[in-house]
Amino acid sequence: MSDYFVHESAYVDVGAEVGAGTKIWHFTHVMGGARIGRGCTLGQNVFVAKGARIGDFVKIQNNVSVYEGVILEDHVFCGPSCVFTNVRIPRAAFPRNTPEDYVRTVVKEGASIGANATVVCGVTIGEWAFVAAGAVVTRDVPAYALVAGVPARIRGWRCRCGMGLVRRAWAAHCPECGRRYRRGKGKLVFVGER
Repeated sequence: MSDYFVHESAYVDVGAEVGAGTKIWHFTHVMGGARIGRGCTLGQNVFVAKGARIGDFVKIQNNVSVYEGVILEDHVFCGPSCVFTNVRIPRAAFPRNTPEDYVRTVVKEGASIGANATVVCGVTIGEWAFVAAGAVVTRDVPAYALVAGVPARIRGWRCRCGMGLVRRAWAAHCPECGRRYRRGKGKLVFVGER
């Protein structure tokens, strides 16, 4: 008896590691060699490839594929039908099937990716960043940044709690929870609680 839930229509292959309290829902497939942390939720029709790494308390909505080379740290949110890639130059006639062909993508702790967003392989999405629905991420996203558009560009900054930040000179704060940040060269750094 396992300490995680798998719906009867889902498949978890031998060799997959799944943490306690994780829920794996309808028509989801987790390949052997995948690692999923504690307390995660994988919605309907999710695919997790061998070599994919998913941290603790990650929420993956319906119709998301997490391919080899993708790393989702703790508390990441993946909206419905968001897309990850893992090969820079895909060709059906010239398949790239060795581990060296897969480019690593990292989504840092607490980041959120909106519905139907696309994350091109090789980028890092910073801690608590927010990728808007439908965005196409083609380069690294700094911590706490809100990015939107095609290609995705910084449109603002978000608190850990998800609310928009009020910026002044070299500082920013959240009007909702009171967390404070300071600005540096193109990024924000968490300073402390209210």
